[in-house]
Amino acid sequence: MAAVRHLCQRTAIRLRLTCSPQSRVCVVRGHRLGPFDDEQYRKTSVSIMQKEASAGTVIYSYSPRGFNINGNTVFGPCAVLPPAILQWNVGSHSDISVESLSLFYLLEPQIEVLVLGTGARTERLHAEVLEELKKRGIAVEVQDTPNACATFNFLSSEKRLAAAALIPPPAGSR
Repeated sequence: MAAVRHLCQRTAIRLRLTCSPQSRVCVVRGHRLGPFDDEQYRKTSVSIMQKEASAGTVIYSYSPRGFNINGNTVFGPCAVLPPAILQWNVGSHSDISVESLSLFYLLEPQIEVLVLGTGARTERLHAEVLEELKKRGIAVEVQDTPNACATFNFLSSEKRLAAAALIPPPAGSR
């Protein structure tokens, strides 16, 4: 132990050795640590570009005539692709096909979840439609339109990459 201590003291001037009297290990440094050697010494600055994040796309209400989305009235079935709202050319759940959903495959970045509102009731979709969405890596939530609106709003508030395809419920179905 004395030999190690003597070696540390003798060479400390040239190599700046750090020796612990209790251990036999010497740490060799070629220079002293300064503010630019360690990330702890570096200052970090943050610039807030937007004070409050926008709420995103919100479906405020629905009716037999259409939807109120972000204060805009949309008549008939619609495709909600934040930030766009488009008319969707389907009449009922039986018109939903691989071709009618092709719009959702083309989005970039690809959506994670497609929420389908099928009107007053939850309706079954054709097996090939569900298989195509699964093959493309898009999760599907098929619900009645009131619940689909709520689900889309929830996913949108969580900043998920979600889209909605909504068919208004018929009159007297509330």
